[in-house]
Amino acid sequence: MRQSTLCSSTLREVPSDAEAANHRLLLKAGFIRQLASGVYTYMPLGRRVLRKLEQIVREEMDRAGAQEMLMPALQPAELWKQSGRYSVYGPELIRLKDRHDREFALGPTHEEVVTTLIKNEISSYRRLPVIVYQIQTKFRDEPRPRFGLLRGREFLMKDAYSFDASWEGLDSSYRTMYDAYVRIMERCGLQYRAVEADAGAIGGEGGTHEFMALAEIGEDTIAACDCCGYAANMEKAQSRAERPAPAVTAVPPVEKVHTPHVRTIEQLAQYFGTESRNMIKTLIYAADGKPLAVVVRGDHEVNETKVKNEVGALELELADAQMTAAVTGAPVGFAGPVGLQIPVLVDTAVATMTSGIAGANEADFHLQHVVPGRDFSVERTGDFRNVKEGERCAQCEDGTLQLFKGIEVGHVFKLGTKYSEALGARFADAAGQEQPVIMGCYGIGVSRMLSAIVEQHHDERGILWPPAIAPYRVHVIPVSVKDEVQMRLAEELYAQLRERGVDVLLDDREERAGVKFNDAELIGIPIRVVVGKHAGDGSVEYAERKDNEKRVLSVEEALSRIMETI
Repeated sequence: MRQSTLCSSTLREVPSDAEAANHRLLLKAGFIRQLASGVYTYMPLGRRVLRKLEQIVREEMDRAGAQEMLMPALQPAELWKQSGRYSVYGPELIRLKDRHDREFALGPTHEEVVTTLIKNEISSYRRLPVIVYQIQTKFRDEPRPRFGLLRGREFLMKDAYSFDASWEGLDSSYRTMYDAYVRIMERCGLQYRAVEADAGAIGGEGGTHEFMALAEIGEDTIAACDCCGYAANMEKAQSRAERPAPAVTAVPPVEKVHTPHVRTIEQLAQYFGTESRNMIKTLIYAADGKPLAVVVRGDHEVNETKVKNEVGALELELADAQMTAAVTGAPVGFAGPVGLQIPVLVDTAVATMTSGIAGANEADFHLQHVVPGRDFSVERTGDFRNVKEGERCAQCEDGTLQLFKGIEVGHVFKLGTKYSEALGARFADAAGQEQPVIMGCYGIGVSRMLSAIVEQHHDERGILWPPAIAPYRVHVIPVSVKDEVQMRLAEELYAQLRERGVDVLLDDREERAGVKFNDAELIGIPIRVVVGKHAGDGSVEYAERKDNEKRVLSVEEALSRIMETI
């Protein structure tokens, strides 16, 4: 490709709302252009990277035995109503009606569509297992698009679906897809962790893992053991339970203490001259509109996803002042577990406390010497909090948990029969009995990966593309297009590389050398060959973007070095 005809240009300034490095660099280097909030055009350079990402995904999906197909993005709302997700998915589902007033949705995912397809295609165990996949544009009405392609309203995704006759078959399909994802991440040069995760709106009856690209701008927090292979996102992470407190009979009876205007844990700890870990924190929630109390230690935070899963709620939010007053008899800041007449979830860390300080359910009063199990019930105990860095690993004896930020780029689910039961996808087993198909689903955000890779692979000058997905492998730059010797040698090198099947970009623009070099650094093509003052000797300057160490080589040596590197 000749850069003079490339439909792309670099920018000197980028929009102020481009907060993340990947967003700034992709705009500045001419890979993407914004059309609307969360909606982007992929310029030729960006499309080339996407195609290479797609190709890696296709190769690994095909290698795993999956079959590519393409399903409609426009989906009948009736399918979503049958699965029960039409109301659950929320406002992120883009809904519309056709001229006949029939309801449709723009697909953010395709479980309903593919299940209906398999329902009509497969009726016998003899045709199972099967795995199908597609690479397609998805739509989601994000409330706050940000970080460029990382959280957009239109995005490119690979979604695969497995169909098995048994749970053992699902386990095998899941492992096959998991292993394929590992190969994809490694081929694309991503630093990642595969972590245990919550199924969220997709749902399901089995395990699920997220593939997280490590990055400081990540919106998800990962807990990982520094000793064993345990890793989970914050919605799922657990630490080793603290040892139960020794039996104590000498704790005095509960005592009510006047605590005027003391509402927060910090204020309470200061007031009593103790640590926040000695507080019993009670939060009142509305779970599908019904009041619920969650009790955690003062130095811990409630994990709302764990709470939702425990009670099977679709919606969970902190109760407003009116509901709080109705169930506790006090304003916000004075709730406690003693005497509550609503369901109470008690975190295991609270259940092991000898005693603590809690709200009195009365304005300006707290209770001290509160003993879990003596003064309030601990029958409904579980893990309802976020883990903290440095806590002991739940899966090994010697490890401690470290926290990282990550970007979700892939997710694998064991769906079980959630969708096949709802949509009637059944097959006849060997005995002729009808059974629901057992499903798994496996997604990769292809456009998200592009951004995550740039977030990990850049420096102060621009992008450093991993060679496998770079838009071009070699950038040939004649210093002066008016110098016939330089241009003749550059054209010769360009032609020979193309003959060898190498993706090469020739910068034949009439620009100053400084502009060309700055643009080359910004675009980030892995190998750069400068044709300049050594052209008369038949030599060029060879450098790799990752280290910029310059070497003067003959054209033949440069060609040999390029082919060896590629």
